[in-house]
Amino acid sequence: MPTDLPPIDPAMRIGSVQLAVSDLSRSTDFYERVLGLPLISRGADSALLGPDREHPLLALTALGDPTPVPPGSTGLFHVAWLHPSRAALAETVRRVVGERWLLDGASDHGVSEALYLSDPDGLGIEIYVDRPRELWDRPADGRGVQMVTLPLDLDGLLSEGPSEATAAMPADMAIGHVHLKVADVPRAVAFYRDALGLDEQAQLPSAGFLSAGGYHHHIGLNSWQSQGGRPAPDSAPGLRRVDVELSDAEALDALERRLTDVENETGGGSSSARESDGRLAVHDPDGQALVFSDISAST
Repeated sequence: MPTDLPPIDPAMRIGSVQLAVSDLSRSTDFYERVLGLPLISRGADSALLGPDREHPLLALTALGDPTPVPPGSTGLFHVAWLHPSRAALAETVRRVVGERWLLDGASDHGVSEALYLSDPDGLGIEIYVDRPRELWDRPADGRGVQMVTLPLDLDGLLSEGPSEATAAMPADMAIGHVHLKVADVPRAVAFYRDALGLDEQAQLPSAGFLSAGGYHHHIGLNSWQSQGGRPAPDSAPGLRRVDVELSDAEALDALERRLTDVENETGGGSSSARESDGRLAVHDPDGQALVFSDISAST
C-alpha cells in the first residue's frame, strides 16, 4: 500500500490499555498487590490503576456474564510493563514471587530482559527492562534490530536493588509495548506498517515487531496460537482498547490523512473515525481497537 506520507510520529508511545475481566475484585487485587500498580479509583464495574493519578495506565472493566476465551482466538498475547532499571525489575520479580504468583518464563532478548506471567483470567503480562540502545544488535544493513531468545541471567538480575520488594512499581514505569495474537501475520504487519506508518523492526517465524522512532517494538504480532482465528466474543476476558499517544495535533492529523490516503488507494472501507473529543479511533484487521490522541492537549 504505497503512500507518500511520512511515518507515524517518532515520539509515539502506548499510553494505557483497557482490559475486560471476569472478576473485578480479583483482578484489581492482582494488579495492585502482585504486579504493583497503585489503585487510583474503583467503582462497581470498573477500576483505574497506575502510578500517576492523572494518567492511569490500566483500566479494568467487569464482564456481566463472562465466558472462557476460545482456544485459537485472536486478541491479547501480553501487555508489556517497561521498568526504568534492572533494580526496578528485580523489585517487581521479588514482589510477584513473594505473593506466590507463578512466573511462566524468562528470556534475554538481546534488546531487553523479560519475565512472563498471566493475570487471574490468563491474560498475558510481560515485565521487562531495556538494554541501552547503543548495545542493541542490528542487521548488516542497519535496518531494524536483531532479537533473540536466550536464558535470562536471573541471579544477576536479582542481585540488583534491595533484597526486599517494594509495594508498588516505580513512578516512571510505562507500558512499553502490546503484543497481539493475530489471524494472519503478513496482513497485520501490512496494516501497522503501511496504514499506520510504523517501521518493521524484526521478524521471527510467524511473528512481526513494529515501532516508531527506532524502538525495538511498540507492537508485537504473532499467529503461534491463532493462525486463521477469530476474535473472542465480547463476553470473554481480553484486551478491549489500546490508547496510543502522539506528541501533538499535527501528528494526529497526519495519521488521519495517511489512513485516508491508504483507504482511498486500496478501495477499502474506512477503518478510522474521529471521536467527539478529537481522538482518532482505528480498528486493525483483527478488530483490535486502537485510539490515538494528542498528548499535548492534556498537558
